[in-house]
Amino acid sequence: MRQSSIRDVATVFGGAGFIGRYVVQRLANRGFVVRVAGRDPAGARFLQTQGSVGQIVPLAVSLADEAACARAIEGASLVVNLVGILRESKSGDFQRLHAEGAGRIARLAAAAGVARLIQVSAIGADPASPSRYGRSKAEGEALVRAAFPDATILRPSIVFGPEDNFFNRFAGLARMLPIMPVIAGDSRFQPVYVGDVADAVIAAATRPDAVGKTYELGGPRAITFRALLRFILDTTGRRRPLVDLPAGLVKLQIAIGKLLPNPPLTEDQFLMLQRDTVVAPGALGLADLGITPKSVEAVVPGYLRRFRTGGGHRPVIAG
Repeated sequence: MRQSSIRDVATVFGGAGFIGRYVVQRLANRGFVVRVAGRDPAGARFLQTQGSVGQIVPLAVSLADEAACARAIEGASLVVNLVGILRESKSGDFQRLHAEGAGRIARLAAAAGVARLIQVSAIGADPASPSRYGRSKAEGEALVRAAFPDATILRPSIVFGPEDNFFNRFAGLARMLPIMPVIAGDSRFQPVYVGDVADAVIAAATRPDAVGKTYELGGPRAITFRALLRFILDTTGRRRPLVDLPAGLVKLQIAIGKLLPNPPLTEDQFLMLQRDTVVAPGALGLADLGITPKSVEAVVPGYLRRFRTGGGHRPVIAG
């Protein structure tokens, strides 16, 4: 893998997020000057310690601001778009960020003569998806391909790591609730380690054979949602019964959640949960980028330790 010259510039949209911090660190280690483009540059300052003085530069950029996006991209040889949300703060956010924003970045990157563009999407991207999330991700991919045909698209499954909002969230629920509620327990996921996703971004940005291709990123194996919840309980030493929630109760919870600023579950998320999020047969994946994925069992127990009631053996997922 070629080491970058310090003069090379990479612009990372959404670089202060969960995946972004790992991508920025790897780019800085390879000598890039990294522009971290986002709405809250002050919140991205923690990244500056990952590089030398002036190497990591937070920028205030809204994806709706064409001029600001263009300035962030100007002079960059690599652009990475990591912007994504799981719920809308206001109606239309999925469309504005996942579709229009991705298309704008790709169009401006092409106009600026950027050499490589990496679009991080999701396995759930599908124009026929019942969820607005899935449809908007698919539209974003289409707009990126139309504007920048050589872009590399990465579609991860659920991403896990010390700062994740999946294993940490459910471990926190297990600590508070007398039961572990199960919604769409038979749906399958293929959790992928955040470091492997970041390595995939670097590989996609540097390998000639990755130009114009789409990769689906998943861990070593597919696991049901119910099995993941059982793993969390076993890992944290919590004895909680797994209780399947009837659809009527879930819909009531969603309706009540609409009155809250941070609902535990939205209707769109419920629709997403009912579909498998696994690597499609025959799809290019981590192995094609030279990456051996880390398993949930190898990583998650280390950062869920704080939720444990005591010690114990490292459990193995059985489903």
